[in-house]
Amino acid sequence: MNGLDTNILARYYIQDRADTEASKQHEAARKLIEAGDPLMVCKTVLLEFEWVMRGYYGFEREEILPVFRHLSPLAHIRIEDRSEVEQPATGRISSAGRATSRHARRAQVPTI
Repeated sequence: MNGLDTNILARYYIQDRADTEASKQHEAARKLIEAGDPLMVCKTVLLEFEWVMRGYYGFEREEILPVFRHLSPLAHIRIEDRSEVEQPATGRISSAGRATSRHARRAQVPTI
């Protein structure tokens, strides 16, 4: 089973017109994700992807949630700890900070 990283998810979901390579990379990511082959996404990748959308691209929560709501039900994509990851996508937590704290606690990493 192949794993998806943050870059592949970003290229699939984000149309970065300022990046000249983005359209080629988007097409490659689209073919990979839409082929229907089994794929794996680790929750750390999802946390990083959320940060890229929010921190780098300046997306608001209302723009981020639909991305995760689209990704989550794709049957051929296995998401690590799916039920835990889906809670933020349903809007039941108020910020990515709480999701990051939960992940850090589970990994036994102290938060600041």
